Amino acid sequence: MSDITLPEVRGKLTPQRPLSDLTWLRVGGPADWLFQPADLEDLCHFIRNLPETVAVFPMGVGSNLIVRDGGLRAVVIRLGRGFNAIEIEGGTVTAGAAALDAHVARKAAEAGLDLTFLRTIPGSIGGAVRMNAGCYGSYTADPFISAEVVLRDGTLRTLTAKDLNFRYRQTDLPDDAVIVSASFAPPKGDPAELAARMEDQLAKRDATQPTKDRSAGSTFRNPAGFSSTGQADDVHDLKAWKVIDNAGLRGATRGGAQMSPKHPNFLINTGHATAADLEGLGEEVRKKVYDSQGIRLEWEIMRVGEFADDSSADK
Repeated sequence: MSDITLPEVRGKLTPQRPLSDLTWLRVGGPADWLFQPADLEDLCHFIRNLPETVAVFPMGVGSNLIVRDGGLRAVVIRLGRGFNAIEIEGGTVTAGAAALDAHVARKAAEAGLDLTFLRTIPGSIGGAVRMNAGCYGSYTADPFISAEVVLRDGTLRTLTAKDLNFRYRQTDLPDDAVIVSASFAPPKGDPAELAARMEDQLAKRDATQPTKDRSAGSTFRNPAGFSSTGQADDVHDLKAWKVIDNAGLRGATRGGAQMSPKHPNFLINTGHATAADLEGLGEEVRKKVYDSQGIRLEWEIMRVGEFADDSSADK
C-alpha cells in the first residue's frame, strides 16, 4: 500500500509499525500505519481525508486483543494524550476514550460516584463502551448516558444506549467508528466505602486471576444459558472457566501459550508465544469443550490481522 497518499497530520503517523509492544500479550505483526492523533480536530481531519480503500482499526491499550503474526492491513488509530481527560460535573462522569478504566473508577469514587466495577477491568473507556465491559454484576451499559464517536466520513456523532444496543460483551457500534469520549450517570456512594470496595475487589482479583502473567483478561465469554423451552437466552450463570476445567484443559499448552493453571479462562504468553500459538490453543480449547460437553465457547478476546505465511490458528 506504499502508493497510497495519506492526509497530512499534526499527530504521529508511523508506517509499518510493529504492534506486539502495544498489546498485553506482546504478540503480532506490523500495521500498515499507526496513527496517534494530536487532538480531536486532527483525528476528524485525518479520517475525513483518508482514502476509502484504507481500512481503519481503532485500538485501545491492547488489553483484550490478539494481533496475528502477519500484521494488520489498516491504519491503526490509537488515542493518547488529548483523549484521556476525566471530568466530573454534578452526578455526571465524562471520560476520554483513552482514559484507563481503573483511573475513571478511582476519580469517580473520590467524588462519591460508584463506577467501582471498572476498577479491575484492564482497559480503557473506549473499549469498555465497545464491549459493554463489566464485572461483579454491573456493566458499562448500566450508568451509560452517551458516547461521542468519529464516523468513517470524519463527522462527530453522539450515540445513545439505544443506538449502541448494549448486549453481553457486545454493541452495535458502527463499523470503523472511533469512540472519543463517553458520559455516565453512576449511583452515588460514600467515597470511603467505595474505596474500600475497590481494594476488596483488587484483593479478590489477585487471589483468583494470573495478574502477574502476560494475558488479555478473560479469553472466552461465559456461555449463554437456555430457557425452559430450550431457546438460548441472555443468562450467563455458566462460567467459561468451569467448562474449560471440566474438559481437563487447565494448564494446557501449545508452543509458548498456556491456559492458566490458576484460572483456566486466562490465555497466557509464557514468554515466547506467537499469536498463532495463542489463537491455536484457544481454538483447540473451543473444539475440546464442544466435543466433550456440547458447548460452543465464543471468543471474548478480539483477534485481528493476517496469519503469517507459515502459520494458522487451526494447524
